[in-house]
Amino acid sequence: MKKILTPLFFIQFAASVFGQEAYIKGRISDSQTKETIIGASVVVDDTAGTVTDINGYYFFKTSEGKHKVEFKSLEFKSLLMMIDIKANDTLSNDVVLVGDSKQLGIVVVSAGKFEQNLSEVTVSMEVLKPSLIENKSLQSIENAVDQVPGVNVIDGQANIRGGAGFSYGAGSRVLVMVDEMPMLTADAGDVKWTFLPVENCEQIEVIKGASSALFGSSAMNGVINFRTAYAKDEPETKIHFYGGYYDNPRRKEMIWWQDGNPTYGGMNFYHAQKIKQFDIVVGGNLYDDDGYRYLETEQRYRVNTNLRYRFKGKLQGLQIGVNANTIRTKGGLFLIWQDADSGAWKPTGGNLSHYTTYRTNIDPFVSYTTKNNSRHTLRGRFFRTINTNDTDQESTGDVYYSEYQFQKRFDNGLTWTLGAVLNYNEVHSGPLYGTHFSTNTSLFTQVDKKWKKLNLSFGVRGEYFKTDSVETQEDVYLLLDESKPIAKNSKVKPVFRAGANYHLFKATYVRASFGQGFRFPSVAERYIKTSASGLDIYPNDSLSPESGWSSEIGFKQGLKVGQWKGYFDVALFWTEYRNMMEFTFGLYGAFVPPTYGIGFQSQNIGNTRIKGVDVSLLGSGKMGPIDVTMLLGYTYVDAIQTDFDLARDSAYGTSKNNLLKYRYKHSGKGDIELGYKKITAGLSLRANSFMENIDSYFVVFFPGMTEYREAHHKGDYIFDSRVAYQVHKNAKISFIVNNMFNREVMGRPMDIQPPRVYVLQLTLKF
Repeated sequence: MKKILTPLFFIQFAASVFGQEAYIKGRISDSQTKETIIGASVVVDDTAGTVTDINGYYFFKTSEGKHKVEFKSLEFKSLLMMIDIKANDTLSNDVVLVGDSKQLGIVVVSAGKFEQNLSEVTVSMEVLKPSLIENKSLQSIENAVDQVPGVNVIDGQANIRGGAGFSYGAGSRVLVMVDEMPMLTADAGDVKWTFLPVENCEQIEVIKGASSALFGSSAMNGVINFRTAYAKDEPETKIHFYGGYYDNPRRKEMIWWQDGNPTYGGMNFYHAQKIKQFDIVVGGNLYDDDGYRYLETEQRYRVNTNLRYRFKGKLQGLQIGVNANTIRTKGGLFLIWQDADSGAWKPTGGNLSHYTTYRTNIDPFVSYTTKNNSRHTLRGRFFRTINTNDTDQESTGDVYYSEYQFQKRFDNGLTWTLGAVLNYNEVHSGPLYGTHFSTNTSLFTQVDKKWKKLNLSFGVRGEYFKTDSVETQEDVYLLLDESKPIAKNSKVKPVFRAGANYHLFKATYVRASFGQGFRFPSVAERYIKTSASGLDIYPNDSLSPESGWSSEIGFKQGLKVGQWKGYFDVALFWTEYRNMMEFTFGLYGAFVPPTYGIGFQSQNIGNTRIKGVDVSLLGSGKMGPIDVTMLLGYTYVDAIQTDFDLARDSAYGTSKNNLLKYRYKHSGKGDIELGYKKITAGLSLRANSFMENIDSYFVVFFPGMTEYREAHHKGDYIFDSRVAYQVHKNAKISFIVNNMFNREVMGRPMDIQPPRVYVLQLTLKF
């Protein structure tokens, strides 16, 4: 018997090993939209499989016989099928997946550079959909981001959970990206919000907390990733016409206009279409604003395009393309008021600096996804900024950015990401900056592992910086232990991050994360020398890089009421910075009339600690016959300087204690939209507590600041409202009232925000 069984065993074994091959292929699509689903998983016999490519197609080699095949994707219900396939056959099997009513269905890519469900990421994230931008008739991404819980934008400076204060047009602790590549200027290292194409927005993803390990310098305080859209299966065209009217302020003495109230108007357009394997997106914006402040006008013209070609046949999985955007902006720059009364909306000196700027980015890319779930991506960006004005302080900044990324998604839930970045900048200017050259190179890797209920993430990045002849020379410490460096004056700065997310119950997730950050000073922070509205801005070529870390513990609870689905999220965060850089207002120049050397200079203010709690509620769906969409949040921030010296530092701030300047302890954000049949109505709220600590020189040298702060010491809020009617399947008309109670609200000192504004918008979609 043994002699008979042994040959039979080897025959069966050989058949199983050397058995003839068979193939399955097909297309996976959404049952509701009919759009193809990219990155959907195809799992065969619970052990092996593949994912769909950029066209929604899959191809898998297996053995002959019966197999269990599972089709699944984020935000969709899994589909299980049994197939029986013969040797050398190719089975075509197109699949349609149905949306999962138990999941909100928000997919993000910024957390790990690959698609993940929002509930499974290891960091705090918020997501803004383009519908909010469209429904509120927002003409700048700055206004959209300012609606996100835990985020404040002060004079163009993004601030997440109190991680940054006020910096006049230089440096950013929040990395703003477009399609996962930095969009910070070569000279000032800041973002120009009006450059981002609101007409071509897929969604905006906001990461709260240090993200330098994956995204590099300037991601110390978080990341704002603006994702542009590509063409869907069906052609789409959108056109928005809008016009706004500035109402009179409450205080009549502030009215400076005599020939009627100032207005603004413009239009956005967007068209996306697939032509066989070619995808094309074209968009643009025209905008003209009289300005609610005297002489602060703005005119801009923007055009952008996304082009992509998807190969078929033997080159299936390969795509090439180029994205481009260009803008021309002209206007007047308001900085400091004349006084707190009739001159609150008039510039110091009665005149403004007039500017014209040109910005252009061109982003070529090539990507190849193999059949074994590996992806190679090579992309670049050329970003040019040209600033001209009537004060003979012009500058041109060029960014040359390139990144190679390899990503492998294994069948066992492991995703490995590896990448290299080369970023070269040139700044050419006269007395404003001078001429400077900088280089930033980095290597990074991240591993994400998903089990049934547990997600783990770990990443590390090494960065090298050089500006002119100044190189990175940073002490390297062992994570949180800064008592003794493990390397002195290292030219490569390593940063780490780690995170975990555990699916505790049916719709309950807990997470914890830790990330290090590092930021090298921008050219403007080190070398700028200029004057504006009677203020001098001074260089500081001895400015040192800043570093730090951010940690959090978070809890996310899924909610379902009828057909309405949402997430309630709460996070406790703790952040510390070493050698924090802040623009500080004071006396730096010669003590000679009439300026007395009053101005700004970027300084290393010392070591700081920021801790607090962040709460948000996000959801959408139907409650009975009503469509309900909401984004609500509250943030408490305790931001202090840990090495504060009363004798040395108290003179610089108005609070006379160790509170960091230009922060709000309490802030609340909210947006709720209700829809019934053809009518929708929405209400937004932005509320902040009193800004307790600002530079003391603002109240010493500028008229009315002391009295103004005493009269407005309780914080403030702004409500915006909107109502829309779908007059035709292709046309919607909207009426929006911003600052509906006409509150007088100040952002940073001497920067009073717009009064009540009435907006009429017509939206056409084909």
